[in-house]
Formats: sequence, structure tokens, C-alpha cells
Amino acid sequence: MQVPIDVAHPKVRRSRQARVVWGGRIVTVGGDAPVRVQSMTNTDTVDAIGTAIQIKELALAGSEMVRLTVNTPEAAQAVPYVREQLDRMGIDVPLIGDFHYNGHRLLTDYPACAQALSKYRINPGNVGKGDKHDKQFGQMIEAAIRWDKAVRIGVNWGSLDQDLLASLMDENNARPTPWDTKQVMYEALVTSAIDSARLAEDMGLNRDQIILSCKVSGVQDLVSVYRELARRSDYALHLGLTEAGMGTKGTVASSAALSVLLQEGIGDTIRVSLTPQPGEARTQEVVIASEILQALGLRSFVPSVTACPGCGRTTSTTFQELTQEIDNFLRAQMPVWRTRYPGVEKLKVAVMGCIVNGPGESKHADIGISLPGSGEAPAAPVYIDGEKSVTLRGENIARDFRVIVEDYIEKRFGTQTAAEVA
Repeated sequence: MQVPIDVAHPKVRRSRQARVVWGGRIVTVGGDAPVRVQSMTNTDTVDAIGTAIQIKELALAGSEMVRLTVNTPEAAQAVPYVREQLDRMGIDVPLIGDFHYNGHRLLTDYPACAQALSKYRINPGNVGKGDKHDKQFGQMIEAAIRWDKAVRIGVNWGSLDQDLLASLMDENNARPTPWDTKQVMYEALVTSAIDSARLAEDMGLNRDQIILSCKVSGVQDLVSVYRELARRSDYALHLGLTEAGMGTKGTVASSAALSVLLQEGIGDTIRVSLTPQPGEARTQEVVIASEILQALGLRSFVPSVTACPGCGRTTSTTFQELTQEIDNFLRAQMPVWRTRYPGVEKLKVAVMGCIVNGPGESKHADIGISLPGSGEAPAAPVYIDGEKSVTLRGENIARDFRVIVEDYIEKRFGTQTAAEVA
């Protein structure tokens, strides 16, 4: 007897919930919270206005936390002004301070900076060598405790604790059957993260203020390391393929690595570390991170647009142009629509190029249009909630369809409350 095919759903890893606080608002990470999207500025933090503007752009694109570099006294002094500018613009996104080498001094010497941030990123590989390591790490943890801030202990294989790595290499050499060098590297990453978290707890930091990450730049390496990190701890985990690269390469590599782990229930926050192409907006990394979560069915950020790739039947570029116009329009409206039309991010739109799959895909969508392909009658049937509604003709099909989409959104989502959507 045949049994029904299982419906694929991401597994659930019950990580401990962490909290990131700004003002009276708490952004939860891990536990039952949705997987959060993060990003990072590439401005000089000393330029408080320019940095605040970029953070606003990232937040409006969907970034729920934004990290910025704090590497000098001047940058530390600028952080409160960045926060002030954001507050004036009505952008309440939490800020994460990215510290390396001198974070212990900056957090101690500039308390206004320590207070303005919502979370500190600490790299245990460069907080200090030898006897200074625990002392300087401790100073950063003390700041987090004093100001009630979350901490991400972020290990990176490009800046791994060399003393720890050397110790593990010595242990490995003494094994009857030594591990592969890469396996020792994996162990060093996981050990550094977990041991640092336990040290922070011993110093008095609450468990719900700790998030871990172990970033590498290889897809299979990231999958291996995070599987082990998830197996050996229940801390909330931040995912990201470090130095993913530019354009298609960076997008594909990040999507491949993060999707495998997220499908297994591993990961509570994500960032796509994409190198922007010349002239490309920094917000592209937020768009890709959001699309990964939406493609997996974990989150909904913007209405999804289904469109065919085109073939010999679709020699006209009309469906390509309409798809791009509708997709750009929906994304551009989301900053306003999130509050005006609760639930609109789950809308499904289909823009199809010919009669083969056009009507079927349009019926599966909330609202869809099947444009005429090569040799077909110049008519474009529109389907709403699975039923044919109207057939568009003439030179203004794109304009008319957009009006129909706007009208549908107003009628369906304009009367809903956030409670009804939930």
C-alpha cells in the first residue's frame, strides 16, 4: 500500500533563546523566535551621518539588526551620535558593535558607546594573547554585564586563537591515528566558541545574552562546523559564510551553505557576507538573506512573484518587463505596507509568459496573469484566488495589471489587523 509523500519542512532545533535589547524593545533570537536577518555597514563609523543613512537603508530593506565597525576611539565616540541620528529618523533597529583587538579598551573608556550599542561582537581569536586573553575578554564581558547587553562570541577561521590551535595540534600529534588537519581546525573553531561562552557565563553573563558563531568561507566546511556546534551546545547560533565573494558566486555559495543548515534547524540569525559589485547597494545582502529564508518557507518578507524563464514561445519581452516592474513595485512599497497591510508579505503573484503553464500557475497564486506568447491571441487572462477575473487587452496590460494588484491588496489586506493575521 502506498503512503503519502512527506511534506518537507525544516527541522526544529530548540536553541536557548537570547535577547537583544534596545530601549524598551526586545528582539528575541533563538528559541521559538523567527530566524533573524542581520547586515553590516561598510561606511567609516566616524562619519556618523553617512553611517546612520546606510543603517536606515539596511533596516528599511529588512535587516533586523545592523553591525558597525568600532575600531578606534573616534569610531567609539561616533556611535552615540549614530544612534541619535537613527532615533531622530524613527529607525529603532538594534546596533551591534564589531570589536577586534582593542574592544576591551573602547568599551571601558567610552561608556556612551557601550551603552548605545545593543550587542557586542567579540572575537576570541584577537582579544589578547597569553595572560592578557582572559583579562581583556573579561573586560568586554564586564561591560556587557554592566550595561545589560547581548554578546556574540564570533570565531573566524581567518583569526583563530593560535595558542588554542597549537595546543590542539600537539594533542593530535600524540594520537595513535591523528586526525586530518582540517578536522583539527574544525575542533579549534567549535572549542573556542563553546569554551569562550562558558568563560563568559563563569564571569557572570547570563546565558540568554550569548550567541555563538563559527564562520568559515567554504560551504562544506561551514556545514560540518555548525552541525558539530549545534550538537554540542544549545546556544543561539548566528550563521554566515564569511568572505562569500561577489555577485553570483557569493549569492550561490551563501544560499547553498545556509539553506542546508537552516533546513536541519540550525541557525537563529543569518547574514550574507556579500562583496558588493561596483555601484551595487549594500542592501543587496539583506535582500538575499531574506530570499533564502522566504524560499525555505521560514519567513515571509515581501510578496513572492512567480515567473517563467521564457522559451521560444515567449519571444516578447513583455512578461520580463512586467515581472520586473511588479517585483520592484512590491519591494518598494513594503516599508509602508508592513504596517498598513498586515500579512501582505505572504501574497503570491504570478506573471507568466504563455498558455502552457500560465493559467495553471496563475490559479495557484493569489493573483496571476498569463501573457500572450508568440503566435497566441493578444489577450492576457487575470486570475484572482483561483478564478478567472478579467482578460486584459491592448497596449496598457502592464499598467492595468498593476492597478488590479493594488486593488486586490487594498481589499484583502486593508481590513486585517495584525492579530487577525497572526
